[in-house]
Amino acid sequence: MHVHILGICGTFMGSLAVLAKQLGHRVSGSDVNVYPPMSTQLQQLGIDLNEGYRPEHMQPPPDLVIIGNALSRGNPAVEYVLNEGLSYMSGPQWLAQFVLHDKWVLGVAGTHGKTTTSAMLTWILEYARMKPGYLIGGVANNFPQSASIGDSAIFVVEADEYDSAFFDKRSKFVHYAPRTVILNNLEYDHSDIFENLEVIEKQFHHLVRTVPGNGLIIYPHGDSSIEVVLRMGSWTPRQQLGIAIPDEICKKLAANDGVFWNALLRNKQGSEFELIKYGQGATGEAMNRVNLKWDLTGIHNVKNAVAAVSAAHNVGVDVTTAIDALKEFKGVKRRMELRGTVKGVSVYDDFAHHPTAIESTLDGVKAQLIAEGGSKRLIAVIEPCSATMKSGIHQRSLNQACQSADLVIWYKAQDCKIDFQSLLVESKAPAYAFDEVDKIITYLEENSLSGDQIVIMSNGGFEGIHDKLLQTLQK
Repeated sequence: MHVHILGICGTFMGSLAVLAKQLGHRVSGSDVNVYPPMSTQLQQLGIDLNEGYRPEHMQPPPDLVIIGNALSRGNPAVEYVLNEGLSYMSGPQWLAQFVLHDKWVLGVAGTHGKTTTSAMLTWILEYARMKPGYLIGGVANNFPQSASIGDSAIFVVEADEYDSAFFDKRSKFVHYAPRTVILNNLEYDHSDIFENLEVIEKQFHHLVRTVPGNGLIIYPHGDSSIEVVLRMGSWTPRQQLGIAIPDEICKKLAANDGVFWNALLRNKQGSEFELIKYGQGATGEAMNRVNLKWDLTGIHNVKNAVAAVSAAHNVGVDVTTAIDALKEFKGVKRRMELRGTVKGVSVYDDFAHHPTAIESTLDGVKAQLIAEGGSKRLIAVIEPCSATMKSGIHQRSLNQACQSADLVIWYKAQDCKIDFQSLLVESKAPAYAFDEVDKIITYLEENSLSGDQIVIMSNGGFEGIHDKLLQTLQK
């Protein structure tokens, strides 16, 4: 079968391309944003990539067209598919129908941390020799690619709440029918398709309705929006997760729900913690206590790790094995990925789409720098790229998100509605805003010092600023 994918270089659609290739299909695709790491991964697999959405990319006609949710009516490729009567479906529908239908699906949902948690969970299962299939919305460093059919009945999927396609406005995760589901967190995002937080909560409720009674729902203690979702109706056993929750509360929650997972931090940066599993029974006593010292930082990654361990435990992985796996977890590309160090200046790439994600990442980096002596500067370079960020909805949260940085640089895209003047005036740290990437690079070239840690944050390509900056510093 010849499968053509519209929007193939998106993290989700690119992963579908990998799975389709492994199933033996001929795969091609089109996109307007063709850039690494996804484009590199697809080309290495021998998948034909086409720049733009021209109808001739689908000549002769493919057997099936998978249409990404970034495309809508009026797109020339979409119009060609409809006018010619080509067979088409959404990505989530294809995944559910051709890959997930006979699997024990472990779904990872939430506003933040889906990709990293999915990668952690998949690596734990792989380390435990369970040979899972997986679809991760990014390129995990422990794996050669972002998706694999696997060699077992277990499949990990990053379960996104974004809509499925222009013809199917349900959230992607409604298609997946997970038996084990992680609800990492829930905040307002995707303002381009969701009017408010209540609408997103309703979508998460639709996901909860698909989880079977002999499955498991894993969620963080104290997340008010997730609690709203579960109060709408839940027919599945639950387990809660916590960070530094008092012992007596843990025991009580474990006695009620069967199990409670708690992480006790050994340092502020989150690079060492003790994971405690409180067990079944009327007293909810601690059953397992295991320490983890690893290379990752940030409280958000501790939360991701606890969720991944609990989900892996649900399919038979013991806690000690899961912790041993995390000691060898190498992270995900574009999640605090070191792109290079030139003359003592380190440049990192971080996928940031929401103030909470920005804040948790910068807090973790700052805590690590303080632990190392506190002499290095933390410079945040931020492109508000997501629809929600660009809309200005999070205006009041942005300076709070950057409070750990010693210097903040903003990129002012023309279609961005953020009031940058107010942002700069109210910033606690020195802050600047530039309307061109080259101006940002020039400023950093002239003002960066040996020891600086430059964290470039964007969920887009940011016009290749990472390599351009490293090349400029080298000169």
